[in-house]
Amino acid sequence: MPSKIRVMMLTWEFPPRVIGGISPHVYYLSKNLAKNNVKTYVVTCDFPGAAPYEKINGVEIFRVDSYKNPSPDFASWVYLMNMNMQKEAAAIVKNVGGIDIFHAHDWLVANVGIGLKHVFRKPLVATMHSTEIGRRGGLHSDYERMIHETESWLTYEAWNVICCSNYMLSHVKDVFNLPPGKLIMIPNGVETEDYNQYSDYELSRFRDKFALPDEKIVLFVGRLVYEKGVHVLVNAVPKILEKVNAKFIIVGNGYMKDNLVSLVKNMGISHKVLFTGFLDEETLRKLQKCADVSVVPSLYEPFGIVALEAMAAKSPLVVSDTGGLSEIVEHDVTGFKVQPNDPCSLAKGITKILLDEEYAHRLRANAYRKVRENFSWNRISRDTRSLYSKVLDEFSKTFWS
Repeated sequence: MPSKIRVMMLTWEFPPRVIGGISPHVYYLSKNLAKNNVKTYVVTCDFPGAAPYEKINGVEIFRVDSYKNPSPDFASWVYLMNMNMQKEAAAIVKNVGGIDIFHAHDWLVANVGIGLKHVFRKPLVATMHSTEIGRRGGLHSDYERMIHETESWLTYEAWNVICCSNYMLSHVKDVFNLPPGKLIMIPNGVETEDYNQYSDYELSRFRDKFALPDEKIVLFVGRLVYEKGVHVLVNAVPKILEKVNAKFIIVGNGYMKDNLVSLVKNMGISHKVLFTGFLDEETLRKLQKCADVSVVPSLYEPFGIVALEAMAAKSPLVVSDTGGLSEIVEHDVTGFKVQPNDPCSLAKGITKILLDEEYAHRLRANAYRKVRENFSWNRISRDTRSLYSKVLDEFSKTFWS
């Protein structure tokens, strides 16, 4: 086994491209792996204004041509993007003098990871951040079945499959019929220090941009898609406003945005709901620090990194009692759990926190303590490095080595 493990991470999103939770996950994991004696290369898609190559915190990042010619649909673009990424990643492997392990994040880079595994005869590790069956509640079209089969192929080819929660581990095992020894649970993480750099005066002035002094801030951060449950929050707004004066800030974009804006307008609450679109990291962190309550009303959630961010920002948390959220949050201790897809239950949790300052303070303190103890990226990177070492030890005993 090499004294310093060389890993190439493959991901379709990496800052400044932020589509979902994969981007921050790979950013923080790669940065902390580099601190823990893992030579880490990240190969990702290009992005307007971002450098084709840069070195950040010891991590070498290559942003490669993601295929810009017209494609008939997203699936075709993914296929062609994978072809381009595999070609350029192979050249990078040769230029850097070899790689010990390839690490693919989700189905969007499955073809790249599997191809590189066979070209260079090196082990492949995969992290499954979600599944198509989980996102869609089943498989209802050929498009969804195609994604499912790609996910299945990736889990088959991977030496080990990482899942970010025990819920996800059980789900992936059942969906793809995998042997238990192939799966390992390593959670997501968060950097608490990122949230401790702002003064009270700075945050107070920042808050004034989003809400009046007598309005409580209710914050949602996530993609505006059905499985994230943002429509449940919108339907809960009138019930919450009956009891407390609040401003609802919805951060993110997605296919539901236009319908949600129309719904808010028809409900006569446009002055109380602000759709911000995507925000840069610093603005988002400040907003999380200012929020009187953060809401994660997901219907399907393999992990819920937004919940960890709220805990790190010391924002009291209301979450759906589902998936990985159920593992992160302990009801009445580190947050308030509500029934999924239930606006009345969601309104109850939000108003409880907004009207009971002592209760909110207790949740905030307990959550912050838990996130520091259990979800630090340094700890997660050490666990990931241990997995790499195990894989390479097993690999050394095979004919491929």
